[in-house]
Amino acid sequence: MAMASVRSGLLRTALRGGSRPAAPQKRGFASSSHHDDAYETAKWEKITYLGIVSCTILAFYNLSKGHPHHEEPPAYPYLRIRNKEFPWGPDGLFEVKEHH
Repeated sequence: MAMASVRSGLLRTALRGGSRPAAPQKRGFASSSHHDDAYETAKWEKITYLGIVSCTILAFYNLSKGHPHHEEPPAYPYLRIRNKEFPWGPDGLFEVKEHH
């Protein structure tokens, strides 16, 4: 008798559609309104463009100023010691010789 009541309960559940898993609910961002998302996006876009412009202006300003030219350091005897010549010549690869 108990088995018949369990079967009838399962039958009623199956007919009602209760055995189907519920559809997963759509997950959203922390903000429930799309207006807030659009506002935040527009705000940060403006901040980004303002930052790009200000950094560009600051870079032009810093690069347009003159910079001091230092004198050549003294030719110390322990600098640029060559025990063997380089394959490309007597000077280092990035050494620049100035001709006066």
